[in-house]
Amino acid sequence: MSINRYPEPLSTARSFHFVGIGGSGMCPMAELLHDMGYTVTGSDRSESESIERDRRHHIPVYIGQRAENVGDVDVVVYSAAVKPDNPELAAARERGIPAFERSVVLGWIASRFANCLAVSGTHGKTTTVGMLTTIFLTAGRDPSAIIGGRLPLLDDNGHLGSSENIVVEACEYVDTFLQVFPSTAVITNIDDDHLDYFGNVQNTIRSFHQYASQTSKRVVVNRENANAMQAVEGVKGPEIVTFGLDRAADYWAGDLNEEDTVCEDFTLYHHDTPLCRINLTVPGEHNMMNALAAAAAAAEEGIDPAVIKEALETFSGVHRRFEIRGKFEGVTVADDFAHHPTELSAVLASAVRMGYREVWAVFQPHTYSRTAALLDDFARVLSIPHHVVMTEILAVREQNTYNIHTSDLAAKIPGSRWFGSFEEIADYVMANARPNDLILTLGGGDIYKCANLIVEKYRARA
Repeated sequence: MSINRYPEPLSTARSFHFVGIGGSGMCPMAELLHDMGYTVTGSDRSESESIERDRRHHIPVYIGQRAENVGDVDVVVYSAAVKPDNPELAAARERGIPAFERSVVLGWIASRFANCLAVSGTHGKTTTVGMLTTIFLTAGRDPSAIIGGRLPLLDDNGHLGSSENIVVEACEYVDTFLQVFPSTAVITNIDDDHLDYFGNVQNTIRSFHQYASQTSKRVVVNRENANAMQAVEGVKGPEIVTFGLDRAADYWAGDLNEEDTVCEDFTLYHHDTPLCRINLTVPGEHNMMNALAAAAAAAEEGIDPAVIKEALETFSGVHRRFEIRGKFEGVTVADDFAHHPTELSAVLASAVRMGYREVWAVFQPHTYSRTAALLDDFARVLSIPHHVVMTEILAVREQNTYNIHTSDLAAKIPGSRWFGSFEEIADYVMANARPNDLILTLGGGDIYKCANLIVEKYRARA
């Protein structure tokens, strides 16, 4: 795959500075470039777990964003969340240092490997990348990887392997995945998300169609998702491989164990041929679909079904995907990245089937635009758990031009509560949770810090 489609400064660069290095998409790229022998520095607004990992890679990270942080580098990398008036971007412009949005650099990195497997989709990307990476590692194919969450098997988001394989997470937001030209593209699903950019789901489908069209070998697509199937209609070039829940798909899950209501176990079929029996250790039907996507992509790469079975059965999840943080005074504390109604529905439905006395969902709404557009959907799915506690809406990159507040959402969920600080939330749920309850923090922002605080408070009074 040619790297000539990417800006020339990337091919000659030896040093990179990442603005917002702690982001889930930035951190693994910085780690991978460092391990490839490049000089890497970075900055962010506050400390985080990902920044701790960057420092373990001996990457210097500055807290606070100032012009002097840029230093004498060849390229500055920034994410879509970084505003144009950021002082480090301004310094790069003034000094003539090329600055590229992270997706351009992701595409350039991926193009340096002969076999790129890119996972996209509205939901399930990080888990599917984690599963696929685990399968390749178990098969001894040692891939490089760029993952949007820490994979326990690696204890990292990024990994430099010894092979020509790379597995990457390709996000659709602002069409960033169109910078990636994969050998294999996996499409987990397409939903009505990021409407602040796409406007409507038909525009999203068009972008996924382009993504599929620029794939060289195959597109592995969810047959159960009508939007995803529409996206691959008329795609010329790559083979279309489907996965799903019945024999109409190329790879499908049969013989489901109806008695297991938490973690799915099923037989993986290729057409009419049973390949292996898989007993997942991660909960929910959504994770079975993620496993099917990873298994289909791996099988098409010639990986033995016995290896696929071993890898998926040992896969324990990715950081912030129903991650159990501990059990204290009989109360289980867990954290999950779910921040869209579809994701929340899958996670919460699984949680209430797990046998806990009561489920306390602690939710951080993520962006004004998403909350406003999907307000009724959020209210519906947040009625699944026994209790809902919420934070104020996390703005991320937006201004509240929508005049939307958490109180608007709470008004639609009987019995829900919201607070202005993590401290108040931690004190409230700990005062009310009882033995055999689950406290589950949910959201795409920094709600994990609330989970950390709850754990710290429980430990302090042990």
